[in-house]
Amino acid sequence: MDEPQNLPKMKKFFKIFGFVLLGVIFLGTLGFLYQKSQAKPDVFKDETPLITNIIQKTVATGSVVPRKEVEVKPQVSGIIQDLYVQAGDTVKEGDVLAKVKIIPDMVNLNAAEARVTKAKISFEDAKLDYDRQSKLFEKQVVSREDYQKAKLTYDGAQAEVEAAENNLDLIRKGVTKTSQKTTNTLIRATIDGMVLDVPVKVGNSVIQSNTFNDGTTIATLADMNDMIFDGKVDETEVGKIKEGMNIELTIGAIEHEKFDATLEYISPKGEEENGAIQFEIKANVNLKKDQFIRAGYSANADIVLARRDSVLAVPEGLLQFDNDSAYVEVETQPQQYEKRYVETGLSDGINIEIKDGITKDDHLKGPKVEPGSKDS
Repeated sequence: MDEPQNLPKMKKFFKIFGFVLLGVIFLGTLGFLYQKSQAKPDVFKDETPLITNIIQKTVATGSVVPRKEVEVKPQVSGIIQDLYVQAGDTVKEGDVLAKVKIIPDMVNLNAAEARVTKAKISFEDAKLDYDRQSKLFEKQVVSREDYQKAKLTYDGAQAEVEAAENNLDLIRKGVTKTSQKTTNTLIRATIDGMVLDVPVKVGNSVIQSNTFNDGTTIATLADMNDMIFDGKVDETEVGKIKEGMNIELTIGAIEHEKFDATLEYISPKGEEENGAIQFEIKANVNLKKDQFIRAGYSANADIVLARRDSVLAVPEGLLQFDNDSAYVEVETQPQQYEKRYVETGLSDGINIEIKDGITKDDHLKGPKVEPGSKDS
């Protein structure tokens, strides 16, 4: 009999409980959203000044080449008969590099042979006259003057025969009987150095250098102990450099090694390349003992424009500017900063020298720390 009377009370209880639960959930949601909407205070990374070297430099691109590089060309045209060197060999001035076999021009050969024949005929005639005049002079039949004329004609005819034969030998062989060691068929080195290239092979035809042709290159020689950096520098930087500056070379093919060089030439005239004006520069490469650089290596030259050693510096990103003045923000209390003006000096694009305004013990305001980052 009591259950029907308690049923309305239970329904009323659950109804009130449901409204209370919804109210709690609603208030909890509002509190959560409110807390989430509140911005957390910004946290900044702590930075300190550093003692470092500031080096201001510009970079020039180019290659390392020998200062003295020559192409050896033949003195006569013909065919390569022998080659005595190959690329990489070291030679001295005067060493024989190759031998050329002369292929004579038939017109010149025919004219030289005809000259020899004519010279011998003239010689035989002069000899007969000389012998006759000599006998008559011994018998005092002719005067000394006639005898001397006959002897002079005889000596001239004999010299002409020798000259004609030598000319024929030069056309046929490139050498005469009286000058075997000075033949121009032997191609000799013109400088001391290393053979960089031998672009011909045995059997190749070559031509001598003349007014209309540069001639065939037999070998390229260079002094590999005297190397220079040949590069280009932009017009915006050329006014900052001068002869005598130190250069640090980085060669792509030689890792983990630097080469010292000294700037010795700056071109007075620029050339346009890809829309920019470039000036040629040359620098003497200071090779150490037993150092060897191959010709033609590409290289980058770091030209030191200015340098400060062991100076107080900060990263350039920490600097802020107020009109023409630079300042940094120095920490006075945790995450509280004050503006402090500084006097700046040399910059290398990453760090900048601080001459006055802060000390190495100051803590500076760095970049903002994002939530979830390693620095947060």
